[in-house]
Amino acid sequence: MLTVDLNCDMGEGFGPWPMGNDAALMQYITSANIACGFHAGDAIIMRETVRLALKHHIAIGAHPGFPDLQGFGRREIKMSPDEVFAITLYQIGALEAIVRAEGGVLHHVKPHGALYNMAAKDRKLADAIARATQQAGPGLVLYGLSGSALVDAGLAIGLHTASEVFADRTYQDDGSLTSRNQPNALITDSAQAVSQALQMIKNQHITSASGKNINLVAETICLHGDGAHALEFAVAIHAAFRDAGIAMKAP
Repeated sequence: MLTVDLNCDMGEGFGPWPMGNDAALMQYITSANIACGFHAGDAIIMRETVRLALKHHIAIGAHPGFPDLQGFGRREIKMSPDEVFAITLYQIGALEAIVRAEGGVLHHVKPHGALYNMAAKDRKLADAIARATQQAGPGLVLYGLSGSALVDAGLAIGLHTASEVFADRTYQDDGSLTSRNQPNALITDSAQAVSQALQMIKNQHITSASGKNINLVAETICLHGDGAHALEFAVAIHAAFRDAGIAMKAP
């Protein structure tokens, strides 16, 4: 039987709780990547999102990003590998303390936005993130773009990694995600998101924006919790996986 993790970026808001679709989304996912305050979220939102995840028995991951609240962590910031190591370790530590205080165990680390995309190609940044994940505590899984330098960096130092693919984004011929600056970067049609998700999980390949088939490893599939169609996609993909006999569980 095929098995896949359905993960979602969460806790990416500000102000009074609750916010967005996080509570509803928890019913359909198997792991949650919780913002750690640098690109979104704050201590209260982190704690409440952790509580929700524990209530629904969802694997909890740290979602560290660049210190860029105004740009939501999606703007590239030039930092040395040592700086990236430090900010990643800091954010993992903050969320891990909250998870432990609430009686849970931190499961994984998945970088956010520009940090994620830069580490997918820059091995020195990838090594820094992998090292921070390793030193933050034993057993943490490192989530990274399938076929990326980040996955390679994690494997090189003995981390358990999860190769990630996306249901709500289009791909380029080199296996990278289409830049959000491009008009076709986001998938907004539920049927297209379901079709892409099933293709990636069942066939282990993706059709790029230009029509090229690209082989990939699909162990965890992401939905962006802040997306306008996040809940609609989660419901549809969860049902499609169930109907196709694809089991859903965290790595």
